[in-house]
Amino acid sequence: MLSRRDFLGTTALATLLAQDGYATAPPLSGLHHRAKARRVIWLFQSGAPSQLDLFDPKPMLSKMHGEELPASIRNGQRLTGMTATQTSFPLAASKFSFTRHGKSGAVLSELLPRTAKVADRLCFVRSMHTEAINHDPAITFFQTGSQIAGRPSIGAWLAYGLGSLSRDLPAYVALVSKGSGNPTDQPLYDRLWGSGFLPSRYQGVKFRSGGDPVLYLGNPPGVDAHTRRRMLDDIAALNGLSETGDPEIATRTAQYEMAFRMQTSVPELVDLSKEPRSTFDLYGDDARKPGTFAANCLLARRMIERGVRFVQLFHRGWDQHVKLPTQIAGQCRDTDQASAALVTDLAHRGLLDDTLVVWGGEFGRTAYCQGKLTRDDYGRDHHPRCFTIWMAGGGIKPGITHGTTDDFGYNVTGDAVHVHDLQATVLHLLGIDHRRLTFKFQGRHYRLTDVHGEVVNAILG
Repeated sequence: MLSRRDFLGTTALATLLAQDGYATAPPLSGLHHRAKARRVIWLFQSGAPSQLDLFDPKPMLSKMHGEELPASIRNGQRLTGMTATQTSFPLAASKFSFTRHGKSGAVLSELLPRTAKVADRLCFVRSMHTEAINHDPAITFFQTGSQIAGRPSIGAWLAYGLGSLSRDLPAYVALVSKGSGNPTDQPLYDRLWGSGFLPSRYQGVKFRSGGDPVLYLGNPPGVDAHTRRRMLDDIAALNGLSETGDPEIATRTAQYEMAFRMQTSVPELVDLSKEPRSTFDLYGDDARKPGTFAANCLLARRMIERGVRFVQLFHRGWDQHVKLPTQIAGQCRDTDQASAALVTDLAHRGLLDDTLVVWGGEFGRTAYCQGKLTRDDYGRDHHPRCFTIWMAGGGIKPGITHGTTDDFGYNVTGDAVHVHDLQATVLHLLGIDHRRLTFKFQGRHYRLTDVHGEVVNAILG
C-alpha cells in the first residue's frame, strides 16, 4: 500500500491521514528543494486561444494579408484534416490592434484591456509547443503528460505528492464554464481531472454550478448528521477488518469522512453573500452568476484561502475555426476582467507570492485562414508548433516575455518550451523534482513528464 513516491509530504498531512483512519503515517523526507509556491490555480482555456490575435502580433501578416503562406515556413509540417485539403493557405492578419503596457512593455491585444493593466505581474511564454494537433489528445497531454487517456492528471500527481492543506476540502478541485464565443465547443471529460492509475483518493472533485455543488454530498431525507456519523463509524470499523491493505478500501473510508466534513465546509465556501461589493466591482457582475468563468475565478480564490492545493478552471469556447473576430471577442469578455481580477485579488491579499497562476490553452492557431478570408472575417486552424501562455506569482519572474517566434507566428525561433518543460517547471516551483515524483504501475515507474522535461530556469524569479 505504501510503495509510493519518494514519500513527499508533511507531518501535518500524515496526522490528517491517521486521524481519518485510512493511512499509516509514511516515513517522510520533505520536499526535494525549497518550494516557492504552495498551491496552483490553472485557468485552462479549452479550445486553444489564438496567440496571433491576443499576445504575439505579427506585422508581416498585415503586409502579406491574403498572400500564400510561404512553403519554406510551413516546411511540410502536418495539418489537420480540416485544412489539409485546402488548395490555398492565405495569410490572415489580425483584425485587432496591439499596444505595449506597463514598465515591462508587454504587448497585448485591445481585446485584453484588464489583463494589460496587470501585465507587469505576468510572465508571457510565447514559445510553447506541443505534440498533439487535435483537441482531446492535446488537452489530455497538458493534463497528464500523455496523449493517451489513462494517466493521472497533474492535480492528482500534486495531491499524491504533496497532500492536502485542508482537512475539510479536497486537495484538487475542477470547475468548468461554457464560453460565449463558441458555446457548443468540444466537451470536457471527467477523466481530465482523474487519478489514472493512482489511488482514486487523488482524483479531482468537480464542483457544479447548479444544485448541490458536489453530487451526493447532502444527506437523503430522514438521515440527520448524527445518524450519518454513526453510519460512517460503523463503515470504518468494518473496513478496518480488512487484512489486505487495499488502498481502495482506505480511499472509500477517506472519501466518506471528507464528504461528511464537506457537508459543512462546502456551503460556506460557495456562499458569496458576505463578499463585499468591491469584490464584484473587481471581478465583474458575472461573478454573481454561478457557473461563469468570473464566478469560478472568485471561487478559486476562496478555495485556496481555505487550503485547496490545486484548483483548475476549464473554460470552453476558444475553438475559432470560423468567425474568429466575433467569437474571440466573446471569449475575452468572459475571461479578461476575471483573470486580471484574480491576479490583483491574490496580490492584495498577500497570496500571490506563494500561489502560482497559469493561463493558456492546449495549442495555438494558424497564421493562415481556414475557409474564406475577408478583411473583417477569418478563422484559424489548430497549430501545435507555437503558442502563448502566461503565468504569475508562485516564484515566476514577473514582467517578462520569454521565447520568440518567426515573422509569421508559425515556428519557435528561440527558447522553446515543451509541455513537459512547463509541467516540470510547475512541479519545481512546488518543491518537487519532476524526475523523482513517480509511481510504479504494471512494472514501470511512471511520472508526469514521462522521460522528458527540463525546468525553464529563465522564467523563475
